[in-house]
Amino acid sequence: MSAKGIQKVNVDGLGKLPAFCHAVVAGGFVYVSGTLGTKPNSFELVAGGTGPQTTQTLRNIETILKGCGAGIEHLVKVNVFLADMATFADMNAAYLEVIGEDPPARITVGRTALALGAAVEIDAIAYIGD
Repeated sequence: MSAKGIQKVNVDGLGKLPAFCHAVVAGGFVYVSGTLGTKPNSFELVAGGTGPQTTQTLRNIETILKGCGAGIEHLVKVNVFLADMATFADMNAAYLEVIGEDPPARITVGRTALALGAAVEIDAIAYIGD
């Protein structure tokens, strides 16, 4: 049972482990859980490494945001985690292609490993108002 004013959201079409929900809506914000570049209804990562996984991850986040009544344009903060910082340029190019010319605040952090052996994982915060 959720606390008053907090809505936990899971969307159809995306894989999800039982330890978390896809997103939480609270106080006009959407908090998107760490998301990977997995194929729909699967835990299988898309092929091609960092660039394609970044694109798929952002498409998955877009699906989650849609389930919360938001879109990419509502993003205010994005956290990108890379398994290999040498692939930063691939991630950044794919990221900008999806996000567009008016990106939100962002940080990119290098990690030694990510879930499922992913090249990239992204979590995000969007603002939809009260």
